[in-house]
Amino acid sequence: MSCWLTVSMEKVVISEVALEKRHLKYVLAIRSHHGVWLPKGQRVRHTNWHPFERVFSNGEQQTRYIQEIIFGWRRDIRFYLITTDPKTLPKESTWYIMTNLEGKIQQTVGNTYGLRTWIEYGFKHAKNELGWADYRVTDYASIERWWELVFCAYSLVSFQCPALQTSQEESESPEAHEPALVDRFAEHRWWDTGHGWKNTLNNLRLILQPYVCSCLILPWLLVFDIPQLRIGFAEITGIMNMFHAALPI
Repeated sequence: MSCWLTVSMEKVVISEVALEKRHLKYVLAIRSHHGVWLPKGQRVRHTNWHPFERVFSNGEQQTRYIQEIIFGWRRDIRFYLITTDPKTLPKESTWYIMTNLEGKIQQTVGNTYGLRTWIEYGFKHAKNELGWADYRVTDYASIERWWELVFCAYSLVSFQCPALQTSQEESESPEAHEPALVDRFAEHRWWDTGHGWKNTLNNLRLILQPYVCSCLILPWLLVFDIPQLRIGFAEITGIMNMFHAALPI
């Protein structure tokens, strides 16, 4: 999977080993006291400061400085220090990062890491929309289970992003699904034709409704057996199952 990931170690607990195992390119924030065990005779070195232009989303630029930190000899994983002032290293505008990006990246890794702000901004709104903070005052194990549900929902929505949809379409044969039937989903009066994250969430909720409703009414069907109702719920749930999430390949 040829993509890179920019994350914050303080925000997301994800191991370097897991990223490497999945062959992901990453730019990872680390703490200033991060260290590496070195064999005897090796030392930590720092390259000279190099200026680069940090380009913001509105087109504005700001000169920043980058320095590579070399633990012993250079490895596949590299460490950098980025700051707005190499003399004072202000805490609020100095970042320590590690990355497995290849090549001469001194002029690009700073802007790549800058995307972290927008990723976290979008992630925060998505979590809030899914009810990240809606757990009750209870034991921590229950709170963890709630957060797991939120992350599962987040993954379900994320798998519908256009990039993954394109990959899925390229890998499937024409007979892999029934597009004519799935296209009818959009005839629902509450279907949202937008392409944003909330639009997708709305539509996935609609697709899940028949199954949720059948689970809610099942206890009554155990009391008053209505075969036609059982068959109807089973049929419409089967139709909803025709809608497959796009999965990364």
